Amino acid sequence: MSKNIGGIDRILRILAGIVLIVLAVTGMVGVWGYIGVVPLVTALIGWCPAYSILKINTCGCAKG
Repeated sequence: MSKNIGGIDRILRILAGIVLIVLAVTGMVGVWGYIGVVPLVTALIGWCPAYSILKINTCGCAKG
């Protein structure tokens, strides 16, 4: 499991995840807002399973 999420991608995922979770907690969106956990976790670990399947790498690292 090598990293496949780069800096800007990671920042955007963290922001999107936090916004969705905050919206869910405040009741502005339904419970589906807790799906924000997914981009937040993938950003924190630096690996996205969908990117692996689609052979996408935004980190600029050599594939290994």
